Amino acid sequence: MLKYHSESEMSMKLIYSLRFKLSALYLVTIIIPTVILSFSMPRYYQHIVSKETEVLTEGSLNLLTQNIMIYLEDLDRLTYAPYLNQRLLDALAVKSSSKYDSLDIYTKKETLDEIDTLLSYNLEMSRYDIASAILITRDGTPFVSCGKWQNVAIKNNYVYPEQKWFKDAVAANGRAAFISSHPQDYLSTPLASQVFSVARLIKDPVTQNNLAVVMADADTVVLERILNKVTFNVSSIVSIFDEKDNLIYSTRPLSHEMMAQILDKAPVIKEKKESYVQVSRPVDRANWNIVVLFSHSELMSKFRLIYVIGILFAVGELILAFSLFYVLSQIITRPFKGMMKTMKEVEKGNLQVSLDIKGNDEISRLGRALNQMVRRLNELIDREYRAELSKRNAEYHALQSQIQPHFLYNTLNGLMGLNRLGRRDDLEEAIISLTGMLRYTLEHGDWSTISEEFVLLQRYCDLQKLRFENRLEFIIEYPEEVSNFKIPKLLLQPLVENSVIHGAEPLKRKVCITVRAGIEAKEGMEYLTITAEDDGIGFNVEEVSAGKSVGLSNVRERLQLAYSTACISINSRRDSGTQIIISIPVKDVKQ
Repeated sequence: MLKYHSESEMSMKLIYSLRFKLSALYLVTIIIPTVILSFSMPRYYQHIVSKETEVLTEGSLNLLTQNIMIYLEDLDRLTYAPYLNQRLLDALAVKSSSKYDSLDIYTKKETLDEIDTLLSYNLEMSRYDIASAILITRDGTPFVSCGKWQNVAIKNNYVYPEQKWFKDAVAANGRAAFISSHPQDYLSTPLASQVFSVARLIKDPVTQNNLAVVMADADTVVLERILNKVTFNVSSIVSIFDEKDNLIYSTRPLSHEMMAQILDKAPVIKEKKESYVQVSRPVDRANWNIVVLFSHSELMSKFRLIYVIGILFAVGELILAFSLFYVLSQIITRPFKGMMKTMKEVEKGNLQVSLDIKGNDEISRLGRALNQMVRRLNELIDREYRAELSKRNAEYHALQSQIQPHFLYNTLNGLMGLNRLGRRDDLEEAIISLTGMLRYTLEHGDWSTISEEFVLLQRYCDLQKLRFENRLEFIIEYPEEVSNFKIPKLLLQPLVENSVIHGAEPLKRKVCITVRAGIEAKEGMEYLTITAEDDGIGFNVEEVSAGKSVGLSNVRERLQLAYSTACISINSRRDSGTQIIISIPVKDVKQ
């Protein structure tokens, strides 16, 4: 509990100290704003960079989407071209009519050549990078145009109506059907490993009868060229998916795990040690979806430098600010520390201490005022102390002088009793003991030790036994550890004398007087305890408290003058004896 209070007091002193207040001011005005700026500025720049990246990404995705849509529109226009060529529509109408089989060979050949020529012409008039166009008439006759690859042939026995792209075109019922990436398996020699296409059902504008299905193919390399024209500020992967989430093209192969995360719309795509931020944009014309995966590590590396600069700025600012704060706080608090040290010395009683003052500011003037106060206080205390000391010494010697005549009076009465009894040998021995006791009181000063005081008690008891013989018994003992403890001279003799005169002398029976000294622990402190007790007649404690006993009153006053924290207790009952206990803190009696 004492330790707790000590730590609590130290914490309170620290909180109310000038250094703590300066530190708090420094923290509020310098450190906190510096830390806030050091972390908020990088976040602000990160926000700006993120916004710029977002704008650039948005623009790049818009460009990609527009380029792809333009290309798809070109494919769409190629499939719509038959409607713009009446000769081709007429030839398709003849080929699809029921009368076609009844026509002569020349007319049939002329119709087929017309369809083939016009299909090739339409392809040649379109974009150069469109790979091929294929047209399937109502009766299943295929026509193909491959631009500069004129010798490419169609596979025999190829069932077109069973193909998915053919069914999608028919289902679209004249609208454009966008076909995802697929092989050109209907050609004997494919022009590309993978193509994407636009297919359309051609209908008679008048009768709305189905005339043919036309499909324009484009090599997926076209997508690669489109995507390569657009660059992002970090490494990226660009992929295109159709309406059924089938991959049409990707600038880099995608693993199954990445595909699954992309289709689950995960914001961050993880692959082994790398991770990507996903951004997607739909291609409304074909119901496709463009997915861009940005390297997360590269994005973070762009921001890491900003944070490193911010942290270095904060550290440098804090070091500089702390250095300035340390120097200034030392300049401000050093005089106050000197004042506190001076005041502690004054508190300990050292009034000769003086504070070294330099400068002429407010703190210096305060220090000079402190020095002047200490000097005046020293003069005042010295004057008052000397007066009080003289008074206390006079009182002390007056009390001690009361004991010696009282003691001598009682002792001489005892010697007169021995003389009346004619016990000359006992009288001579008593005089020798008295001479030793008087020598002790005259040769020593105002203080004695436990061992010396107990020797005096033993001599006094020997002297009293010559008088009372077997009617009086003494027990005087103390441990060696207290033998050198200092106490006022003749402090204990009045107690024993009081027991002899008032406790034993009125009785005819044997009385035992015991004096013991030792160390006892009370409430965490050690005390020198001296006990003087007898089994004599006893007395009224109230009379002692009222000051009617000269010996006991004298001992109490001398004890109070010598030790302000010492105490004496008296317990006595009629016909039961008396016990007197003196308790003095060990720290006050140790030499």
